[in-house]
Formats: sequence, structure tokens, C-alpha cells
Amino acid sequence: MAIEDRNILKRIYVIALVILIMVTAVGVKLTNIQWVEGAYYRKLAKERSIKNFIIPANRGNVYSSDGSLLATSIPKYTIRFDALAPSKENFDSYIKDLSDSLSVLLKKSSSTYLNDFRKARANKNRYFLLAKDLSYTQYATVKNFPLFNLGPNKGGMITEQRTVREHPIGKIAARTIGYERYDDNGNLLPVGIEGAFGKYLNGKDGKVLKQKIAQGQWKPIRDNNEVEPQDGYDIVSTIDVYIQDIAHHALLKQLIEYDADHGCVVVMETKTGAVKAISNLGKDKDGSYYETINYAVAESHEPGSTFKLVDLIALLDDEKIDTSKVYNTNGGVVTYRGRKVRDSHEGGYGKISLARGFEVSSNTVMAQAVYENYNKNPKQFVDRINNLGLNKPLGLPFKGEGRAYIPQPGENGWSTITLPWMAFGYNVSVTPLQTLTLYNAIANNGEMVKPLFVQEVKEWNKTIKKFDKQIINPKICSDETLKKVRAVLQNVVKRGTGSKLYSKDFSMAGKTGTAKVDYHKTDGSMYYASSFAGYFPAENPKYSCIVVVHKPNTSKNNYYGADVAGPVFKRIAQKVFTDVPSTNVVKNLKKNNPAQDKNYLTYNDKVNKKPISIPNLRGMSGMDAVALLENLGMKVKAIGVGKVKKQSIQAGQPILKNNTIILELS
Repeated sequence: MAIEDRNILKRIYVIALVILIMVTAVGVKLTNIQWVEGAYYRKLAKERSIKNFIIPANRGNVYSSDGSLLATSIPKYTIRFDALAPSKENFDSYIKDLSDSLSVLLKKSSSTYLNDFRKARANKNRYFLLAKDLSYTQYATVKNFPLFNLGPNKGGMITEQRTVREHPIGKIAARTIGYERYDDNGNLLPVGIEGAFGKYLNGKDGKVLKQKIAQGQWKPIRDNNEVEPQDGYDIVSTIDVYIQDIAHHALLKQLIEYDADHGCVVVMETKTGAVKAISNLGKDKDGSYYETINYAVAESHEPGSTFKLVDLIALLDDEKIDTSKVYNTNGGVVTYRGRKVRDSHEGGYGKISLARGFEVSSNTVMAQAVYENYNKNPKQFVDRINNLGLNKPLGLPFKGEGRAYIPQPGENGWSTITLPWMAFGYNVSVTPLQTLTLYNAIANNGEMVKPLFVQEVKEWNKTIKKFDKQIINPKICSDETLKKVRAVLQNVVKRGTGSKLYSKDFSMAGKTGTAKVDYHKTDGSMYYASSFAGYFPAENPKYSCIVVVHKPNTSKNNYYGADVAGPVFKRIAQKVFTDVPSTNVVKNLKKNNPAQDKNYLTYNDKVNKKPISIPNLRGMSGMDAVALLENLGMKVKAIGVGKVKKQSIQAGQPILKNNTIILELS
């Protein structure tokens, strides 16, 4: 019996020892967690329940050269409700009034809101979705409603803000204005001005501290942010909204009339290279046209007869021949190594001068002139092209600039027929903007300037960075050559292929072009690209312009540059000549009010001497109007909800710093 007791006692000791070891281990672990690893676990717990969230900074605005908004950031608000935040007394006292107020603003019944609030409180919902995509005006109104005006901790209102990019003038020039987005793989997609100048527009993000409340939901701890976001700088583009509107609609009208696949138009200021208008329209499956690809910048293709300007410059400046040199068009056909070069005019033009051959766009004349004078030394002709910069990109700030192709003697792709084919715009490839840059140089007394899309970066009325004109080539040819070339280009419109465009009321100069695209393919995919490049006025050019229309419907047998692209050019020149509003009134207003000069909020005083004016806001949603005016530095007071029916400061008035404008909404 004693032995059995000793065995039991041993078991008790063993069990007690095991328990002691376990208690000791637990104690050591607790001590380790509390004192040795305590800081780590406290930090981990805090990170999992409280952390900073990024508040994206508002991107800067993009303005036109005349101060109109092209792109701006509009705030959108989501309102949620923490049903456990209000005390029972506050909830019971104010929830009916809150429901009534929301009903008036958001057009849902008061009983619906009341039931939702009570259900959320019963279910202990701390993240109930109340409203999405509210405007700033609506958000400010909701914030002052009963219960919510007690603040987030007592009232339970949770606010989430995001910004969206809006284009006040619509989709006009949307591809050039551009965007900055991320694809599904997280790769940045920079497009147009927004993409190229993102480092200025983006600003610096802020931070807000949030607490995890339930099921992956986070609530801001306090009203103030940890780090306030800093808005990005503003970009002032070279685009002129008025000229842009003219160019866009002139191109659109012609694309619709000819059921064309796509097209582009660019208007450039001659002396500076500032792009005043650019439109790129492609046809959708439903037949409508919209901005898709920036064809003017990205689409490199065989230009056709607009390239004949290179021939004329080279032949005259190299002193090979004069414009009076006569050529026989040989019934409209000349042959090189078994390959025929044909004129578009059946039967040719008989014997005509080089100048006349250019005016009527004779392929046979230009091919003969180039081949006879450069056949023994084709490098001289190609070097002329290279010196004009047509063999390389313009170096624009945008991604995706089209690659030029100019065959070089002795390299792959050069053959015995390359030279004559280059003479009428084949076997070469350039973008519309490269062609325009060349024509602009002729208009600009031989000085070739780089196309300019942005004139400055601003922070309010302070210039951060200014972009001046960039000279590519100070003199592309002699003054004598320039004089002769400009005379011939003017005659193209007066009595050549562009004679349908001639008007005694305003002068123009330029060259038509009609190119076969994919002519070497046998699958029927060949089509025409119609173009016109030139400048106006012819005597003292202020603007240059190129129009290219791809794949016009050939059923009317009108696919030539003069018929398809030329009318767009003429419409732009005509409207700019006759309709561009004078700024004299605005200039005199500023001159007569020197005391107000320092108060003007303007982004182009130095250039246009014209202040930004109050826009016409009638019919615009209150959200957009408030955001637009705030982005212009004005104080805004909105009365009511809905769209703007009345504004206290009328459209056209100059914007004065710290002015308050009252908007009546309905």
C-alpha cells in the first residue's frame, strides 16, 4: 500500500513540475512580449488599426493661350455614416430632421432615409453608404445638416474625396491635351500635354490618418489631414480656343461629307511655331468621329505631292535650274527602269515650265527635274532633305512621335527608281507636323522653328518656367529661293491645283497632295490620303496650316487634295481672317484702369495683354461651376442646388483677386 502511495506521489510531483514549467514558459513569453518585443507588437497593432492614407494632390489646370480652361480637376465626394458615433440622445433628436434635409437635396423620400439610418444603427453599421459623387456645393450643404453639423465624432459623417479630370470645352483637342493614367499592369500611360508635363501638373500628395472600424473599412480619425496636399502647377498651352473650334468643326464637316476614315488639321503661328489648333478625328464603328490617335504627331506616311516643295527648294538653292526651265510631260507618262510615272491629268500637260509643273502638280515634270539633276549624285539631293530635318523626329515632348523615313544612297532600300519616286512624295515617310514645319519655314522667311505646344508653367500669376521658340534651322535656303518658292506656292492657289480655293478677299499659298496609301498591296486595302499644306496671308504670313484626310469615299471620284483637304484649309483661313474677335476693347480697359493692374489674375498678360475673363456659367452644373471658379482663384457662394441660372458677375468681366461671385442654382 505504501509503494502504491509513493507512485501516486511521484505522479503528482511530475504533474506539478510540468505545470510549473508551463507556467514559467508562459510567464517568460508574456514578459518577452511585454518588454522585449512589446514595441514591435504595439506598432503592428497600431498599423493594422490606424494608418495613413494618401490624399492625391489636385493636378494643375491646363489653359489655352487666351486663358480658357482646357483641363481641370473637379472634386467628387462620397458620404458615409458611422451609425454608432452619435449618442442615443443625439441620434433620436436629429435623425428625422437629417432625413428630411437629405430628401430635399438628393430627391429620395424622407422615410427611406429614416429607415436606412435606423437599420444601420440596429446592425451597428459603422460605414453605411449614404451618397456618392456629390459636388462640392452638395457636400458643403450636407455637412451643415442636423446631426452632421456636430462633427464626425459626434455626428457620424464620414467624408471621402476624389478628383476627376474634366475638359470644360469638351473633347476638342482631347488627344493633344491628353491624360496621365495607369494600365492594368500599373504602367504609367502619359499622353499629350497632361502626360508630357505631368511632373509640373501632379503636385504633392497629402496624408490622412484613418482607423480601421470593421470588415476592412476605414474611418478618418479627425477632420484635419496629417499632411495637406499641394496642388500642381498650371500649364498654359499655345492652343487658341477660337481657332481650335474653327479647325475642329471644319475638319469634322469634311470627314462626314466624304465618309473618310480619319484626318487631322494643325494651325501654327508662323513666327513662333506656337500650335494654335490641332484636331485629330477618327471614325468609330457607329460612324461618329472622335479624338483617337494624335495623327498629326504619330502617323508617318508617304505624303505625296506636298513633298514636291523639297524638290523646288533643292533645285533652286543648288542652282541646278530655274523655274522657267521647260519639260515635256510626254503625254503624262515617263518611264524609269520599266516603271511608269504618271500625271493625274490624262494626256499630261504638254511642254510646261518647272514652275507650271509644280502649280499643276505634274509628277512627270518633278520626277524629270530631280532625276536629271541629281541622278549622278543622289546624295546631294538626300543631304538637302536631311538638312531640312525631315529624316528625323522633331523631338516633341509627347510619347509616340512618328518615325520619319528618308532612304539614303548606298543603304538597304535604295534602288535606281528611288530618286524619281521621291520627287513626287513616294518612298519617303514623314508626319503631317513635319510637313507643316517645312511649309512654316517658307512662310517664316526661311527660319525653321520647332512646333510649340506649351508656352509656360505657372503658379497663379508667377511664372515657374517659360518656353520660348526653338529654332531648328535659322535659314533653310537663300532669300532668292524663298522669293521664287513663295511666288509659285501662291500661284498654286491662284491658277494651279488649288484654284478652287482662291478668293480675292484673302490671299493664301500652299500645295495640294493626293497620295496612294498601301498602293503596293494586292488585297484591295489601297486608299487615298488627301492633303493641303500652306500658309496665310500669302504676302505677310501669320499662320501656317496642314490638313490631311485619309480614305475619303471615292464614289464621287473626288479624292484629290484640292477637293477634300483644301476646303478645310480655306474655311480656317476665311474664318480667322474675318471672325477672330478684336482684343482692343480689353486692352483699353486695362490701360484705363492702372490701379487694378496688380489685381488681375492672368496667365498671359505679357503675351496678349489680356486678362482672363469670367466665363458664362449659365446652364452649367453647380459642381462644375464652383470648381472652375475656385480653380481661377475666386471665392464662390452658391445658393440652391442644380444648374446655374444666374451669376452675380457677368461673363466677360475681368477676374479680380479675392472677388466673391454669387451663383443662383435651380
